[in-house]
Amino acid sequence: MSSFDKIRTRIAPSPTGFLHLGTARTALYSWAYARHHGGEFVLRIEDTDVARSTQDSVDQIIAAMNWLGLNYDEGPIYQMQRLDRYTAVIEQLIAAGKAYRCYATPEELTEMREAQKARGEKTLYDRRWRPEPGKTLPAPPEGVKPVIRFANPVDGDVTWDDLVKGPITINNREIDDLIIARTDGVPTYNFAVVVDDWDMRISHVFRGDEHVNNTPWQINIFNALAAPLPSFGHLPIILGDDGLKLSKRRGAVSVMDYAANGYLPEGMLNYLARLGWSHGDDELFSAEQMVRWFDGAHLSKSPAQWDPAKLDWVNSHYVKHVDEARLAGLVVQQLATQGITVTAEQIQPKVGLFKDRCATVAALADWLAMYFAPVKPSADDLAAHITVAIRPALSALAVKLAALAEWNKTTLQQALKETLAATGLKMPQLAVPVRVLVCGRAQTPSLDAVLEHFDKKKVLERLQSV
Repeated sequence: MSSFDKIRTRIAPSPTGFLHLGTARTALYSWAYARHHGGEFVLRIEDTDVARSTQDSVDQIIAAMNWLGLNYDEGPIYQMQRLDRYTAVIEQLIAAGKAYRCYATPEELTEMREAQKARGEKTLYDRRWRPEPGKTLPAPPEGVKPVIRFANPVDGDVTWDDLVKGPITINNREIDDLIIARTDGVPTYNFAVVVDDWDMRISHVFRGDEHVNNTPWQINIFNALAAPLPSFGHLPIILGDDGLKLSKRRGAVSVMDYAANGYLPEGMLNYLARLGWSHGDDELFSAEQMVRWFDGAHLSKSPAQWDPAKLDWVNSHYVKHVDEARLAGLVVQQLATQGITVTAEQIQPKVGLFKDRCATVAALADWLAMYFAPVKPSADDLAAHITVAIRPALSALAVKLAALAEWNKTTLQQALKETLAATGLKMPQLAVPVRVLVCGRAQTPSLDAVLEHFDKKKVLERLQSV
């Protein structure tokens, strides 16, 4: 671990929106790596984009982390509460000749870039305000607030052995003197993140590979501060159904939207883990198993494809196997969003009958809603199954059901058999119309098992509604 006495990782979302899927995957890998090595995991809120950062976003990020079960050892730590620290480090760099004030106006910089383009050159800051031996700088112009720029090395290469991509080298001539503080004194991302990782003793940084181009600047700033350098691992992007990158601005859905739509955190973590990492052929595993296995190896270099059908398959495994009391409580929450108020005690006896058919808790709630709210069979189902020919049989069944002294699978099954015998029908000819009227759909589990959980009066009302 070189200069670090323990493994420490972090997740550092910007509170300019929800926690999206790519950041959630990065958080999972960072958390699992720290836990695997007996280290620590830090939550940092990078809120220096003051105009776009909101407390609502912070709340959503923390809620998503809690829902996923990614418990952190420190945090949340807010960058905007550390401004004095950034200012002190900037002054330290200026005093050492490793940063400087730049008074170039936006207009001057635009003119500079246009001239570089006209000459066919790469558009880089020309270091006009950088102090150098034998160079005379003009007097600072009146009324112009300076930015602070980092004096990036002008020669040599920046090389690091990426935890995911392997060795990467970028020549310093490809990058320019980065602005590290704006005119209002607020630090920019690439500077603040270095000071934070230094102060927080972050040993390993996992992040999306859109940050690869930021890494040379950050390594140079670490070196300028004589700070220990963390190991970097840049994770490949996640592609949406359309083959384009999922991002906060395009196509990514909030982690908490998945929670609201009835996905389980176990299913989401399991699915996210496989979007860029593998452990042999294992597809289904717990967070505890992942922690045991996740040593930083077997991270993919290739983009991952978001597959909703695969997510549903993974989540359905957990819906089938989760504790039914917990499942009932989640169904209660789902039904409440539909305006249906029930208790977990009312739900739990019915859960086992339907959970094997459901990919999400929302789907399970849709099944169970028929017990508590009116059903609306489709016009097609009514036309196909509630025919003039079947109505006498439905009436006959209603009479037998009304006469039952006990309401259970055995007595219901007997009433169905007696009705079939009296009418000469086969079970599907009677069962499907009953399902349509009572359940609002043509397909259900075993009819007697479904009807057993209904209130007797409700079944009779629905059978007699035609």
